[in-house]
Amino acid sequence: MTTLTAADGTVLEARWDGPEDAGMAVVFCHPHPGYGGTMTAPLMNGVTDGLTARGFAVLRFNFRGVGESGGHHDDGEGEVADVAAAVAAAEARHPRVSVCGWSFGAAMALRWMARSRRALPFVGIAPPPQLCPPPDQVPPGPKLIVVGDREQVIDLDALRAYATAVGATVETLVGSDHFFVFRHAQVAEVVAGFLSAE
Repeated sequence: MTTLTAADGTVLEARWDGPEDAGMAVVFCHPHPGYGGTMTAPLMNGVTDGLTARGFAVLRFNFRGVGESGGHHDDGEGEVADVAAAVAAAEARHPRVSVCGWSFGAAMALRWMARSRRALPFVGIAPPPQLCPPPDQVPPGPKLIVVGDREQVIDLDALRAYATAVGATVETLVGSDHFFVFRHAQVAEVVAGFLSAE
């Protein structure tokens, strides 16, 4: 375990996995804490395992107010500063950095990209479009959205429209819902394949 410090001084619980000499680090943001989201949620663990097995370094962290992280949930405002702290830490250790998130975490990663105007490679796993920034604020760059065809939490049509607006490729996993039960390895394979090409 390690810690990160956001710009407002909030200290966040974090952990690195994977090789220290990895060519790319993936900042991986967890789902909404109000629904039990943490950096050790099952899909977070499964995708991290798959990425590290393929040579990526992965930096996970608990958003403010989650686990051992300080502060309180900030309805998606302070959480953008949390993503910024994680990206800065990743860039201090690795030559290339990408951002990835699941659900709420994906939306927070996109908000950070919009505010920072940083066009890092991005993978969003079932991001809720209503929490994402307006498409015209999202900088260009390689983007992938992974979603299940049995998605039951977010509006698939709205997400596909959002993906088109921000220039993201959509990968639909047949038989998967919002939680990708029994398909963590498949999600990891899709994410790794996309990032390996960037």
